[in-house]
Amino acid sequence: QVQLVESGGGLVQAGGSLRLACAASGRTFSSYTMAWFRQAPGKERELVAVISWNGGNTLYGDSVKGRFTISRDNAKNSVYLQMNSLKPADTAIYLCAAAVRYLTRDPREYVYWGQGTQVPVSS
Repeated sequence: QVQLVESGGGLVQAGGSLRLACAASGRTFSSYTMAWFRQAPGKERELVAVISWNGGNTLYGDSVKGRFTISRDNAKNSVYLQMNSLKPADTAIYLCAAAVRYLTRDPREYVYWGQGTQVPVSS
């Protein structure tokens, strides 16, 4: 069992930066693929970024490439999302998730989810 708790969300102006964190409980954190998804009102859940169990490989959604960076610290049971050059279109609830399958983009593969943290971006 893994519990995930996100933090770091909040109101930010367009062009600004924000760093989200996801703290995980459980001894097996380092064995999981970790990802950030986001969900805006009236839209489907969207993949933001994925990181492999050892941090050696990452994947990004097309809309955030070059602006967002995912990282993890297995010693601290944490995964992070650095968000730069934020746009109003980035406004969403950001959720942290864990999967057994290696570096998967499919949300159905993610077995543990956090409650999410809100990121409103003002224009």
